[in-house]
Amino acid sequence: MRILEETKLDYKDVLFQPKRSKLESRRDVDMMRTFKFHNSGRSFQCLPIMASNMDGVGTFAMAKVLQQYKMMTVLRKHYSIDDWTNAVGEGLNLKYLSVCTGSAAIWKEDAEDYALTKEVLKRWPDIKFITVDVANAYHQNFADFIARVRDDYPDKVIIAGNVITGEMVEELIVKGADIVKCGIGPGSVCITRTMTGVGVPQFSGVVECADAAHGVGGHIIADGGCTTPGDVSKAFCAGADFVMLGGMLAAHNESELQVNDDGKFVFYGMASETAMDKYGRKKDGYRGSEGKKVLLDSRGPVDPTVIEIIGGVRSTCTYIGARRIKDMPKCATFVRVNNVVNQVFSKYNA
Repeated sequence: MRILEETKLDYKDVLFQPKRSKLESRRDVDMMRTFKFHNSGRSFQCLPIMASNMDGVGTFAMAKVLQQYKMMTVLRKHYSIDDWTNAVGEGLNLKYLSVCTGSAAIWKEDAEDYALTKEVLKRWPDIKFITVDVANAYHQNFADFIARVRDDYPDKVIIAGNVITGEMVEELIVKGADIVKCGIGPGSVCITRTMTGVGVPQFSGVVECADAAHGVGGHIIADGGCTTPGDVSKAFCAGADFVMLGGMLAAHNESELQVNDDGKFVFYGMASETAMDKYGRKKDGYRGSEGKKVLLDSRGPVDPTVIEIIGGVRSTCTYIGARRIKDMPKCATFVRVNNVVNQVFSKYNA
């Protein structure tokens, strides 16, 4: 047993120190980034904020909105081929999509999730991204599975996760991942930290993972923990190449979620009892649920939320003097704090 004495920080533990800037307007900020991926050899340009592969977030309807902003959507795993066919026929831009699979094929050669991924990529080869998503990517057999996916798809951009320490980021990149998803337990409907006691505060975790990835030519996604546009900016300045959002995009018209009798959206984590019941992953005597279900008021169309998030990041850039989103880490100076927001009128919110 050992204890790491260094204090680890979350997004709520830091603020930006403003500095003199030559930017005259938010519109002067370049929000686009061009990436060159190490293992696939591909180049790609986008606004690097993406929708999570969760029910209620990683939907075709969400993707059709986000593609207008050149933002990516990692689609949830459970769409059928018919669903794909209909969505592609209705204007879905494959450039800004990632298909998603789990790792069941480690144990079962013809596992349904990977078989579906293969069929989607066969029918729509213009899809350039594959996400291999599990809650715990620390198993050696998961890293070996990433090597197998790389062998199967040498020219696709592979996203793999989740992890939250540098050594496993390096391992997954060496095995063939281009991008590693980083975050254990910070999500809005994730209870991994409560159920298992496992995790690293997200801000410090992103700093460590970004440093590790960039050292071996890879990239990372800061996945989870953002509750405000300012948190998205903090993730970028901590070194994240992409920021993935779940709860911030949930409960919009594009969510495709069940609505209960009170008109509230039913939003849940993908390791929750609700998700396990829905997709036949019943508890087998060895597994506990690591997600929760919440009821959310409708937030209307997602466009205003996206505009608000992008506007917040642009504004951060004007405060710290970053002309490009890529420049944010080198322009940022953080201040450790014990209070971020004045709460005096919080109970009077309109």
